[in-house]
Amino acid sequence: MASQLGKSMGLNGTVLGLFALITSLLLAGTYLGTKDKIAESQRRAAQKALLEIIPAKRHDNDILTDTLSIPQRYWSILGLKKGGELHLARNKGEVFAIIVPAIAPDGYSGAINMIVGINLNGEIAGVRVLSHSETPGLGDKVELKKHPWVLGFNGKAIGSPPLARWKVKKDQGDFDQFTGATITPRAVVSQVARALQYFGEDKTRIIKLSTSSVNPPPGPVFGDTQQRRGDET
Repeated sequence: MASQLGKSMGLNGTVLGLFALITSLLLAGTYLGTKDKIAESQRRAAQKALLEIIPAKRHDNDILTDTLSIPQRYWSILGLKKGGELHLARNKGEVFAIIVPAIAPDGYSGAINMIVGINLNGEIAGVRVLSHSETPGLGDKVELKKHPWVLGFNGKAIGSPPLARWKVKKDQGDFDQFTGATITPRAVVSQVARALQYFGEDKTRIIKLSTSSVNPPPGPVFGDTQQRRGDET
């Protein structure tokens, strides 16, 4: 009896082991079969965001891969915890704009991830919010697809308006807030101002390194490939 029970348990163990092995192989196969598709999807999403700020007709390099690392001493001003990279926009080898990653840590519902395009003259080329957890219908108006508010940064620079005016109007600044939502736009305005301050401090290094490390002759421009809770006032 004991012998039969032992054989039965052994057989069950073998079956379970085979089942676990087959499951692992299927999961591994699924991962290998989809990782390239996931990577390509992520690449296209990044391309789309960058191209909204620096359209393909303005540059002749792949701004997704033409990058410079951000020195650690600037991570805190940009809200970055693990570093980041600048994306360079070139025309005939000359850098005319950069795209800076930045995170506003003080959104109403958490961190607000964005990218800030800055022309070499210090003017904003564009701002896009990439991800956030702000309130639908209120704080989510920082997204361009929900509201044109973010376009109000275009052409602005430190000095135009003066740094002291880089606030929402409720705080005696120059930028609109949303009805029923002040914290979210306040956080974005402050972080965009900090990104401009960062650029002013790091501009010389960026120009020097970008001039000495011009990419090889570009292939096709990537733009030509296939392309929550209530806010308080």
